[in-house]
Amino acid sequence: MQHRLQQPGSADAADNRLPAYSPDWALFLDIDGTLLEHAERPDAVRADAALGKLLVELHEATGGAFALISGRPIAELDVLFAPLRLPAAGQHGVERRDAGRKVHQHAFPVEPLRRATRQLGEFAARHAGLLLEDKGHSLALHFRLAPELAGAAREAVANALSALGPDFEMQAGKLVFEIKPGGRDKGTAIEEFMAEVPFAGRLPVFVGDDTSDEYGFANVNRMGGHSIKVGPGPSTARWRVADAAAVRKWLGAYVSYAASRAGGQ
Repeated sequence: MQHRLQQPGSADAADNRLPAYSPDWALFLDIDGTLLEHAERPDAVRADAALGKLLVELHEATGGAFALISGRPIAELDVLFAPLRLPAAGQHGVERRDAGRKVHQHAFPVEPLRRATRQLGEFAARHAGLLLEDKGHSLALHFRLAPELAGAAREAVANALSALGPDFEMQAGKLVFEIKPGGRDKGTAIEEFMAEVPFAGRLPVFVGDDTSDEYGFANVNRMGGHSIKVGPGPSTARWRVADAAAVRKWLGAYVSYAASRAGGQ
């Protein structure tokens, strides 16, 4: 049986430089692996006060045209960056909070996903090092602690997917396989933001590190924006930056650039 595993473009086309700053950017940022280094478990990630301050400054520097684009649920982002409640897309675009704080959710059949939760939960319990993350609208089977189980994890997720029907799809990430409702990804989330104020009419800039971010890169490239890949590996992104620390340094310089422009007016 052929399963619906999303495989984004893989041309290693990234440039080693970064784009020149511009005042007309709409800025979209992935979280894990982009603003923060990956942890062994998703719940082990912590954001420091300096990052919270940077996010506030980026929101101001872009005139509000700034959003987080994550595989995490929006509720987790709010906890991670409390007390901030920024525009955000969660669970790979299945849910989205716009600049006016209205939350949009993609409808999907709930009961089939709950059956898959039970099935994969039992599988993870039988294999040390596997972690099933129930995000509410999607499921993620992590094998970061047991990379030798990659094949078994993929097969288990594919088997669970086969019983769900055409409303769901499987997506591969860094040491994780996910099941999520079809028709939404990080690229569609960025498109939706770009159709709304204050993003509309600006140049989209998306920074991400994972295979799931390739959908965002592809749509940003199509819109003539800047796609920036964090770390090594094949990508359709047009630019590249080394790691999360380098991303934060580059974003801090963008805040300084925006402040200098405002001061000169």
